[in-house]
Amino acid sequence: MKPVLLLNVVGLTAKALSQMPRLSRLAAQGWSSELATVLPAVTCTVQSTMLTGLAPAQHGIVGNGWYFRELGDVFLWRQHNKLVSGENIWEAARRQHPGYSAGNVCWWYAMGMSTDLTVTPRPVYHADGRKSPDAYVRPAELHDELVSNFGDFPLFQYWGPTATIRSSEWIVNSTRHIMRNQSPNLLMAYLPHLDYDLQRFGPDSPQAARAAAELDRTLAPLLDEAEARGYAVIAVAEYGIEEARTPVDINRVLRREGLLEVYVQDGSEQLDPWTSRAFAVADHQVAHVYVSNPSDVERVAALLRGTDGVDEVLDREAQGRYGLDHERSGELVVIAEPGAWFTYYFWLDDERAPEYARGVDIHRKPGYDPAELFFNPADKLAKAKAGLNLVKKKLGLRYAMSTVPLDPTHVRGTHGRLPDSPDGTPLIIGSEARIPSSVEGFLNSGRQVPAAAVKELVLQTQGIHS
Repeated sequence: MKPVLLLNVVGLTAKALSQMPRLSRLAAQGWSSELATVLPAVTCTVQSTMLTGLAPAQHGIVGNGWYFRELGDVFLWRQHNKLVSGENIWEAARRQHPGYSAGNVCWWYAMGMSTDLTVTPRPVYHADGRKSPDAYVRPAELHDELVSNFGDFPLFQYWGPTATIRSSEWIVNSTRHIMRNQSPNLLMAYLPHLDYDLQRFGPDSPQAARAAAELDRTLAPLLDEAEARGYAVIAVAEYGIEEARTPVDINRVLRREGLLEVYVQDGSEQLDPWTSRAFAVADHQVAHVYVSNPSDVERVAALLRGTDGVDEVLDREAQGRYGLDHERSGELVVIAEPGAWFTYYFWLDDERAPEYARGVDIHRKPGYDPAELFFNPADKLAKAKAGLNLVKKKLGLRYAMSTVPLDPTHVRGTHGRLPDSPDGTPLIIGSEARIPSSVEGFLNSGRQVPAAAVKELVLQTQGIHS
């Protein structure tokens, strides 16, 4: 059976590939195509479609997070695989080959995943409030192997204002270690580096070109090792990143209309999803809008259709056209215009913003916040304060990392809507000259390969037919 290395090269487009000679060589020896992503074109949704072969309405991952109606809270970036419905690639393979083995290095929903090997970011949350870098690793002995060889998982270089190539280097090194020592039939790795500077500076920036070249150099040893060990390589991207020009404060629109409510703690405002008649879970260029009373749906839809920066407002019937009509979806799904994106901000005065707004706090914020990639430019001491906080951490003292700006105009790249041009369209690349039938028809006709075809593509590359 042909082993497969399934790489998720976030943000890989034709423009990025032009700066990546080693990955381009792999595409030249095999094949490449544009990938037809799904709505919303965000990490958790697209990954789940690739691994299960299902639409969001079937696997249930309607975004990077949503309003958990049964709990009365918004949660983003949950980690447990039980949230995903459907049969994964390796589970389908095991029906025919019971000894089939699979490893996952940093693809999402890894907790409780039925892979044989699992590596995923999982900080240590200390009793005194401190947070330390670490990862959840299964089997347990692999954790100490990876830490001994490559150090602790570089959490603060994986996301936030200090995100760098170091996190992707750690992932590449760990993937090579697993390939060398365990040789699973399917080995998956998630490489986040292009997300950072493309969102910070935009996809047309010099920084974006440098990031692509930097990632290619980091990726080259893994591609070389895969070739030497007989692995077929399939590289995918969940989305492309387009220029961001217009932040849209969708929750503030709802609040000014008296639809969104807040409550106050310690002088700060908090979103009150229990009593709000309507609020949005903002997720890049797509927002799920939850409307508690059915009689308000048309009023809210009309309000949002008249909001600058909004392209489409989808009710349940319209969501069905995109395969997004799941019970977890909002009563309305709102899509931003090209170049626009949605903030999660719900306060009207920055002095009343919640404490987490100025920090990197992906699990407490009721929406995605790309401003977390920046030190606040208005605070000349932001980096110095961050350094002092790291000293406090080493001393075992508590601290609050309040470095994130509340000005969304610093963000220069975004994604989430279905792409309108090749520049924002993700790619899929295969190393094998023989093209599996699951994608051959798309390639021969010049059509994009659907994200849902990735599951069957992997199986056919291995000679397995589900």
